[in-house]
Amino acid sequence: MTSSLNLLEQHRQQFPALANKMYFNYGGQGVMPQSAIAAILNAHEHIQQVGPFSAAINEWVTEEIVNMRETIATELGAASGTIALTEDVSVGCNIALWGIDWQTGDHLLLSDCEHPGIIAAALEIQRRYGAEVTFCRLMETLNTGDPVTTITQNLRPTTRLVVVSHILWNTGQVLPIAAIARACHDYPTPRKPVRLLVDAAQSVGVLPINLSKLGADFYAFTGHKWWGGPAGIGGLYVHPEALSSLSPTFIGWRSVRKNSSGYPTGWMPDSSRFEIATSDYPLLSGLQAAIALQNEWGSATERFQRIRELSLYLWQQLANLPHITCLRTAAPEAGLVSFKVDREGNGIHSRLVQELEQQSIFLRTIQDPDCVRACIHYLTLESEIDRLVEAIQKFE
Repeated sequence: MTSSLNLLEQHRQQFPALANKMYFNYGGQGVMPQSAIAAILNAHEHIQQVGPFSAAINEWVTEEIVNMRETIATELGAASGTIALTEDVSVGCNIALWGIDWQTGDHLLLSDCEHPGIIAAALEIQRRYGAEVTFCRLMETLNTGDPVTTITQNLRPTTRLVVVSHILWNTGQVLPIAAIARACHDYPTPRKPVRLLVDAAQSVGVLPINLSKLGADFYAFTGHKWWGGPAGIGGLYVHPEALSSLSPTFIGWRSVRKNSSGYPTGWMPDSSRFEIATSDYPLLSGLQAAIALQNEWGSATERFQRIRELSLYLWQQLANLPHITCLRTAAPEAGLVSFKVDREGNGIHSRLVQELEQQSIFLRTIQDPDCVRACIHYLTLESEIDRLVEAIQKFE
């Protein structure tokens, strides 16, 4: 154990943000390793030295895009042609949401645990196209109940799309996406199949994932949370069988095929049709470096195992505090541990988070349900969890 701990502490030295704080906000934004920061800076310098818009740099950009897609595809068990590079989860979700040819009376089903940005997009689709948006009560299935049954009971003959998160960002529940995908695809509708969009903000970089077997039609993710990459680079997986069901909404030169005179003649044949135009290409180098460093420490399965072990360690300690109630009554399934302070007082969770931040311990509040969320990474130390629990115990 001591040897493993020493290796982890050496590994952690490559993350500047971990030097002076106890960080439990990976689900909001992760910490970048020095190698990723250096890769971004080196890429910027390379572009400027060679010439920002030159044949050599254009060739370099093309190679970086291909390498990024292949790196992501390898990590997520998918073919590289199924990956579209985006800026973040919200962009990926919006590509899927707005790419459907919505008609008046179509049904869009969300869970009651989705992020406000996704809810807002769905409501705008309802306003513009006359689609009906409803919510199924997955929050109630955190400790008892079956989320697959709950979703199935809320499907309709008019349902076009279901939107859920792989890991619910507020409660930490891991949804059985493969079973949900089967339930959606098997549901009898006149416009079969019902498509499934998954918000993967809290799952990529946490769960070992094989998208080719998962069954989701669309899977939107980001590199700046659990992967520890830079903000501004993410992706959208589009299942090959769902590709033709989605039309590009945002369109640019990377979306289209062109003839010899440069005139657009149609969409790119794979998921790159959902990419647009100029991006901050050095970020691709940063995310590739961040992913490579995580793989140096351990495989996706090994990292996930450590996350679960540490999350259980925190959950058990919090459960022993008399004034704390964990949302989950069983061990955490992944790296999100949400809990409530059982004391009266307006804004008590905000006060706790603010007080802990003054002690260089970083968590966040969640509004619905009203609670505090701690994010456990494979980078987290047991000693940091001990300090966190001690600080919570002393909170008045």
